[in-house]
Amino acid sequence: MDNLTHSLVGAILGQIGLKKKTGLAMPTLIIAANLPDIDAACAVYGVESLSMRRGITHGPIALLVLPLILWALMIAFDRWQDRRGKRPAGRLPIDKGWLLALAYIGCLSHPALDWLNNYGVRLLEPFSHRWFYGDTLFIIDLWIWLALGVSVWLSLRRERQGGANWTRPAWIGFTAVCAYIFANGLITGAAERTTTAALIASGHKDPLVVASPPPLAFWTRDVFWRDADRYGSGSFTPGVGGNLDISGKPTGMDDPRVALWSKGDPAARAFLFWTRMPVLEPDGDAIVLRDQRYMQPLARDRFTVRVTKPDTASPSE
Repeated sequence: MDNLTHSLVGAILGQIGLKKKTGLAMPTLIIAANLPDIDAACAVYGVESLSMRRGITHGPIALLVLPLILWALMIAFDRWQDRRGKRPAGRLPIDKGWLLALAYIGCLSHPALDWLNNYGVRLLEPFSHRWFYGDTLFIIDLWIWLALGVSVWLSLRRERQGGANWTRPAWIGFTAVCAYIFANGLITGAAERTTTAALIASGHKDPLVVASPPPLAFWTRDVFWRDADRYGSGSFTPGVGGNLDISGKPTGMDDPRVALWSKGDPAARAFLFWTRMPVLEPDGDAIVLRDQRYMQPLARDRFTVRVTKPDTASPSE
């Protein structure tokens, strides 16, 4: 998910009452909720960053170590402020046990949310390079922004006004978002089951089906499918049904140039490591690699690699 969503999740966790457990609870929760994204710096490598993102910093070793580092830094910051006489008088004293627990809670919320979209996350890195996909939420979900943002704001306002039940708006927002995620999971499951059944009935063997939520219309799904050598797409709406391209067209991934030419092209190797639904398009004396999930006009340029013969191979973003 995007970093605003991660930050709002950290904030809502604080506003449901966790921020009263120890000093520096709220900044710890918000920072921890974003901490695994320290790998975002690798974006400077362009297409090659596809093989770097959502990997080692989202795996079990990092999720064990990163909260400990944050916990130590927060304690050091509190002591530094105290020595300089700059520690706010109204701040709660540091409870080391709770501060460490909140660092872990915030940090663990990050891969849990990242798993919910179809971009993928390597939850077992470095022990396994396997990608995991939840296909439940769009990577930027405006409805979650709205629900969490309003809930945090109402909770903070009630708290400043001295309201006794200032955590209630946060709990309502937190519960609503959990229910929203659950409902989206049910829609995705229904879309994938329905599409898979239709494809098998049409003679496709062992099709891979991915139901992807669009940016705003969360109640619908963009459906992508592929079998051994063909791919297609469609749509699905609960209670209405789907519109599916059953015949599809060749993926082109049996082209021998893919394996041969990608050996000398770091961007192509990174793309093939990351891609879930690769598609090859001929382009003169070159080949273009895309991913079915990101072939929309606004996204396709960011997830495209143009590959030529090894001596001239170059990525195109």
